[in-house]
Order: sequence, then C-alpha cells, then structure tokens
Amino acid sequence: MHLGILGGILLAAAVGVLLPLQALINARLGHATEGPLFASFMSFLVGTLALGAALLVTRTSLPNAQTVASQPSWIWLGGLIGALYVLSATVLVPRLGAAALICLIVFGQVAGSLLFDHFGVLNATRPVDAWRLLGATLVAVGAVLVVRPAAAG
Repeated sequence: MHLGILGGILLAAAVGVLLPLQALINARLGHATEGPLFASFMSFLVGTLALGAALLVTRTSLPNAQTVASQPSWIWLGGLIGALYVLSATVLVPRLGAAALICLIVFGQVAGSLLFDHFGVLNATRPVDAWRLLGATLVAVGAVLVVRPAAAG
C-alpha cells in the first residue's frame, strides 16, 4: 500500500476516534455552563482561533475579497452544517451515548454519500451498485445493534 494512502487511512481513523470525544467534551461544557448552544459556540470559537493560528504559522495566502464574494451562496453551507453537527452532537451525546450517536452519524454519512455519489452532487457520478449497497446495509445493521441497547434503556 502506498505510504500516502496508509497515512491518510491512519489520520482518518484518528480523527474518527476524536469525534466522540469532541461530543463528550462539548456536552460536559454545556452541562457545566450555559447549555449546548454556548458549548457549541465555544467549540467553534476555539477551532476558528486554532485554524487562524495555523494560517499564520504556515503563511498560507488568503484569497482576495473578489474571489470570496464571487462564490455561489450555497458554498457557505459547509460552516452551517459543521455548526449543526457540533450542536446536535453536544445535545444528543448525553441522551444517546457516544457510541450510538457516532453510529447513527456514520450511517447517515454513508447513506447520504451513496446518494450524492449516485447523482453526482458536486462531484463525478459514481452509481450505487450491489457491493456499495451491501456495505451500507452492513453499516445500518451495525448501527441498529449499537443503538438498540441505548433505545432499550
């Protein structure tokens, strides 16, 4: 396996390990302070400051205002989707548990990704086939198995 691909796989897995921890930390902050909306805001504020510092340290050039202003309005939905994820995770992790939350999120990601790929949303078309559908089904079964104990409790 190519070293770059292996590094990418390891990085993706490491980030995957950190996502439930982020939700747990934000939920704890929300419980200890003014609630999940405040905790989500603080999470984004700290993340924004960290990314700003990274831009400065790496001396990344910024686009000019005309380039930014000329983008289609839907391009800014990425930030809103990120905020929705952080807020939802902060609210739901105390109710569902970290494992159930992440399993449901992963199932939603797989289902959405299959649809987006199939219809070529913002990328080349990649039709759903039997193998990809089987993989999504296995993810759904796994999510049900992990969520079921949380739903029973």
